[in-house]
Amino acid sequence: MTSAHALPPVIAAHDLTKTYTFHQQRAGLGGALKSLVKRKYETRLAVDRVTFDIERGEVVGLLGPNGAGKTTTLKMLSGLLYKTSGDLEVLGHTPSDRKHDYLRRIALVMGQKTMLWWDVPAMESLLLHKDMYGLSTAEFDRNVAELAELLEVEHLLNVQVRKTSLGERMKLELMAALVHGPEILFLDEPTIGLDVVAKARVRTFLADVNRRRGTTILITSHDMDDIEALCSRVMIIDHGRLQFDGGLDDLVRTAQPRKLVRATYATPVDGARLEGLEGVTAVEVSGQTVKLQADRERAGFVMEQLTRLGPLVDLDVADADVEDIMRDLFLRRSTLGDAS
Repeated sequence: MTSAHALPPVIAAHDLTKTYTFHQQRAGLGGALKSLVKRKYETRLAVDRVTFDIERGEVVGLLGPNGAGKTTTLKMLSGLLYKTSGDLEVLGHTPSDRKHDYLRRIALVMGQKTMLWWDVPAMESLLLHKDMYGLSTAEFDRNVAELAELLEVEHLLNVQVRKTSLGERMKLELMAALVHGPEILFLDEPTIGLDVVAKARVRTFLADVNRRRGTTILITSHDMDDIEALCSRVMIIDHGRLQFDGGLDDLVRTAQPRKLVRATYATPVDGARLEGLEGVTAVEVSGQTVKLQADRERAGFVMEQLTRLGPLVDLDVADADVEDIMRDLFLRRSTLGDAS
């Protein structure tokens, strides 16, 4: 019997590269006329030799600042864009060939695009998908019933899409994307613009889909709660290059190798005694509360020293917020890039 680990990855990219060539045009009529005679072209590198594999059933977050190359990468994986160079295989297919057998096995949801007809009920769009993907009536009915229950949208299927809220519409978009049972789901900012409750429901739904169906999910999001709730692995892309590929815990250890410590005492304490300790920084004392940062390797020693300051009432040890880590990481890279 073949081990699951011996199966080939469902997505394999090696030195994946995408460049855009466009002409620059000066503003005004004069600039337009000059561009007719002599055009100045510029080539922009959007994705730069990115290499990664994704296994079946993984949920992977693709992170990066605006313009980093995330959406371009998703569009190449789904076949909407041709790669400039490198090797790319998804489910054994070359995505840009856009063969029916390939499109039948994937889905792409973009938070600011829609697959639903605006002026008709969502069910009309779902029936169109049934015909497009050649679903049997039994398979279609089964998938619609399961997805509608998971998303809690049974009452919306026969309502005009334009009469639904943004959160309801996103749920229906996800339903349309998954009604044909794709093996891979590409998500580009699926919770953008949603309120806290709607975001939580979308995350719960995606986790259920992954668990029940084994659907492989690749998601881009600026909402780090999406990533923390769903992803076992993150890839960071910046200026078109893959800067990190690993688990969230590994990212925290790599980008923020410190623990945030907050200790509360029964009486005011002298936190100055901690300032000279090796591996301790950012000591802040406010009455009976001490806040500091400690190197991970020295955290145990620091905890021991804290117990000697006075009678402890509460002790909280945490990693930095992932969103803060990402922001600091990108700012650090940007500063290094400017310096070079």
